[in-house]
Amino acid sequence: MVEKLFHLKENKTDVRTEVIAGLTTFMTMAYILAVNPSILSDSGMDKNAILIATALAAFIGTIAMALLANYPFALAPGLGLNAYFAYTVCGEMGYSWQIALLAVLVEGLIFVVLSLTNIREAIFNAIPLQLKKGVSVGIGLFCAFIGLQNAHLVVNSESTLVTVVKFRDEIHTTGISAILALIGIIVIAVLYAKKVKGAILFGILITWVLGIICQLTGLYVVTPEAGFYSLIPSWSSFSLSSLSLTAGKCFKADFSTVKVLDFIVIVFAFLFVDVFDTLGTLIGCANKADMLDENGKLPKIRQALLADSIATCAGAVLGTSTTTTFVESSAGVSEGGRTGLASVVTGLLFLISLIFAPVFTTIPGFATAPALIFVGFLMITAIVDIDFNDLTEAIPAYLALICMPILYSISEGIAIGVVSYVIVNLVCGKAKKIHPIMYVLAVLFIAKYIFL
Repeated sequence: MVEKLFHLKENKTDVRTEVIAGLTTFMTMAYILAVNPSILSDSGMDKNAILIATALAAFIGTIAMALLANYPFALAPGLGLNAYFAYTVCGEMGYSWQIALLAVLVEGLIFVVLSLTNIREAIFNAIPLQLKKGVSVGIGLFCAFIGLQNAHLVVNSESTLVTVVKFRDEIHTTGISAILALIGIIVIAVLYAKKVKGAILFGILITWVLGIICQLTGLYVVTPEAGFYSLIPSWSSFSLSSLSLTAGKCFKADFSTVKVLDFIVIVFAFLFVDVFDTLGTLIGCANKADMLDENGKLPKIRQALLADSIATCAGAVLGTSTTTTFVESSAGVSEGGRTGLASVVTGLLFLISLIFAPVFTTIPGFATAPALIFVGFLMITAIVDIDFNDLTEAIPAYLALICMPILYSISEGIAIGVVSYVIVNLVCGKAKKIHPIMYVLAVLFIAKYIFL
């Protein structure tokens, strides 16, 4: 049954590998169960309801990806979009969270139409192969940067924006977290070099256990007000009835006070980031898994994009911001995940997390950070496939890959890459090789920077 559904032999994998990959992806994504409620609750929504909606949206989206596309990619409410939801739409613009959810639903429905009409597939295929390679490398750098921040190895600096942590300062919180993350990176590197199956997952678990030991011995001090919580799992559960506080509320939004132009801008902002974050993540993860064909196309791209849009609609109805394909899927891919079976494992773990949510939310950022940093290394290897002899191809790829971590956005990196590709090739007299869709995308990206 499993072989018939997921074609494991055809994809040169097995059940054990897929299970480990799915578990690894979940472990690197579990933080969203804590972070998403923390951010969205600032819009006035109930935290428990958001947590349940987050887990259910992730389950629905990830299972849809498994069954529709048979890909090892997981979905969940995305970071960045939830901040835009809470702090811009509900904060600066002053709209209710019900209106924001309605905007997410509308965006999701547009996303479904775009997927069914092949528009998003056409966009994916129009992006040049060399630029896709650059996007893959950029996502690797982005993963590593997120990991360095979660590890508290990289911290804010007034003079240089970011700097390395001072280990001796606040040693019992930031300092010890950074040290444990460094140990985790070494553990993963050694295990991976020795070709140990599940190296990344073992690295996460070992780092977490070391953190628990540090807490029990007083080296790590629980300081909730500073964001350092207990690392010891709690087996308490909570009532699922909280979901009624957000589920279906998008249909009861009071639209009478909403300016039509504002609503269009909100929907477009959600749609823009969702489309290109998803495309970027699919490009990066598929490239790492060697799923792209010789022309840089991804088989079943339409099904993958449809799964993403279904997840967004489901999430909006349940009560969470835009659900999108997670870059952390690359962790599972790096563990050998090649089919939807890995996604089924990840999706089921999100469903199970409804019962043991407090347990999963105790997985600290510094334990999953080494996985993201190491995945960054694995994905950056695609840089050797970029043709640096053709500067009209290499320079846009470079701009895309360097802008992703610096601008902290996959979609912004793609935007810079597309615009620069069109301009450089147009000026250099190579207009014939530019796909017509690339011109349209370039104009839209430029318009976005001018008007949004």
